[in-house]
Amino acid sequence: MITYGKNEICKDITCFEPVTIGFPSRENIGKNEFKGAKIGKSAVLRPGTTIYSNVTIGDNFSSGHNTLIRENTEIGNSVSIGTQTIIEGHTRIGDNVSIQSMVFIPTNTIIGNNIFIGPNVVITNDKYPPGDSQKLKGAIISDFAAIGANATILPGIKIGKHAMIGAGSVVTKDVPDGMLALGNPARITEKRDHQ
Repeated sequence: MITYGKNEICKDITCFEPVTIGFPSRENIGKNEFKGAKIGKSAVLRPGTTIYSNVTIGDNFSSGHNTLIRENTEIGNSVSIGTQTIIEGHTRIGDNVSIQSMVFIPTNTIIGNNIFIGPNVVITNDKYPPGDSQKLKGAIISDFAAIGANATILPGIKIGKHAMIGAGSVVTKDVPDGMLALGNPARITEKRDHQ
């Protein structure tokens, strides 16, 4: 394990090398003393995982191969992040979240509790790229939402509680609680009983 900064890592983690923890964000490059990462109990870190400085991760975390978690990210308990997923900085992720492989989560995204995000989902945060970095606004994904594979969520979109996003959908407007979004652009409809 390669470490930078001052990290707090529980001793019972399982670490498959190579893993990097506390990697310095831009403002910490060249410094010896800075806040590294904090990782809770029973984590499993697979090869290629890189966790930046000032990241807090709860208990029972697992990462896939070549996972990147950027600075100033907070992750709750029982979170699984799949292979080659990128989580940009300044992001919050709640408890009991399953993020599948090759997902992109940009800066300033908020993900609630009990969320499923399918493989290859792309969340965006810049309405007119390349835009002003001060105005970047990712999605807000509320508790118990589920997002199907290959969906794209545009900047600043709110996904309501218990909402579902169909595979391959492009979500261009907010999805209310308990509703289903399907298509490109996604149309909002009621969920069927079995969903």
